[in-house]
Order: sequence, then C-alpha cells, then structure tokens
Amino acid sequence: MTLSKIVVAGLLLAAASSAQAVTVTWANLTAQPNATTVTGTVGGVGLTYSGSINFSQLANAGTDYWVDLGYTQGVVNRPVGTDLISLNDGGLKTITFAAPVTDVYLAFTSWNGVTAAFSAPFTVVSQGTGFWGSGTFDVNGPSDAFFGNGEVHGVLKFAGTFTSLSFTDTSENWHGFTVGIGAVPEPQSWAMLIAGFGLVGATMRRRRSVAA
Repeated sequence: MTLSKIVVAGLLLAAASSAQAVTVTWANLTAQPNATTVTGTVGGVGLTYSGSINFSQLANAGTDYWVDLGYTQGVVNRPVGTDLISLNDGGLKTITFAAPVTDVYLAFTSWNGVTAAFSAPFTVVSQGTGFWGSGTFDVNGPSDAFFGNGEVHGVLKFAGTFTSLSFTDTSENWHGFTVGIGAVPEPQSWAMLIAGFGLVGATMRRRRSVAA
C-alpha cells in the first residue's frame, strides 16, 4: 500500500471514529426576564426560549440533574454545569437563535410519560440512566415525535441549519431539558487532518517531480 493510501485510510478511520461520538457545545442560560422566557448563549450565538416554565437553573447554579449514569453514550461531553429549563405544563415551546446554527441537540432529563412533537425530524443520539432513573424514547414513524417510556434521559439530534426549533409537549410533574449545537472538531483533530492532507500533498508533488 502506498503512503498516500495509508494516510487517506487513516483519515477515513479517524473520521469514522469521530462519527461514533459527538462533541456538543451546550447552552449557557443566563437570565429569565419573565415567566415565559429564558435567555442565554450557545456557541456565542444568542438563544431565547419562549413557553411555559416550571423553573429554570441559570448560570451554573442549582442541582446537577445532568449527572451521567449512562445516558450519554453517543456524546463526548454531557451538558455542562446545572443549566436547565424545567417544564410541567404542556403546550407549545420555541427555541430561537439570534443567528443560524448547525445541528441542534436537545438533552432531556425525566421525561416520564411525556409525549413531545417537534417542528423537525430527529435522531436519537443516546438514552439511558440519568438522575431519576432510566427509560426510552418511543419514536414515531416520521421521527418527529416521541413518547417518554419511563424516566427518559437522553440526547436527540436535529440535523441541519436552524434559526428556531419548536416542540409541543404534554403536562407532567416536571421534566427538564437544555440546548446544544454541533461543535467544531477539537484542536487535535484539526491538527491530525491538516497534517494528513499536507502529507498527501507532499507525496503527490514528489511523484510529479520524479515523473518529470
């Protein structure tokens, strides 16, 4: 096998490995200006939640309901700190971004017996045991709604570019969530890719020189 083929194979393997688990940039929730609004940032982009609120935990203050007991298998990093929006009354909720963002992630804690329908289809990134126990997302055919079978803790991915994302949930004692977006590759991943492509380029130039 030639050097360039070895490098390309290595890059493909690295890409496949990184696809198995994703790094998410989680929201920093900073203010609740009124009874139906929470604001903050995610990846430097302004974020506004609009809808009913049971309570909110802002600026990393409160109980860590995101403790990971197995619900984030497909995620490199669990939700940061304690930031959380808790819901109990069902109805329409909307998350609005100040600028377009790519790949929205929602993390859930304790969606027990809740039905939730979203404005875009999703994939289940992970699910398992969390602060309150364990359960599963029972997803409908179009993959734009789920029923919380047991104490659901997990992460959903909404692929694409968004300026807003809405969902309608049903009432329950309390269930919490937070928001994330797709993150850029970690610095070491960029370094590996750049070095690999540089090596491939150098090999191709050497071959052209020898041929000449």
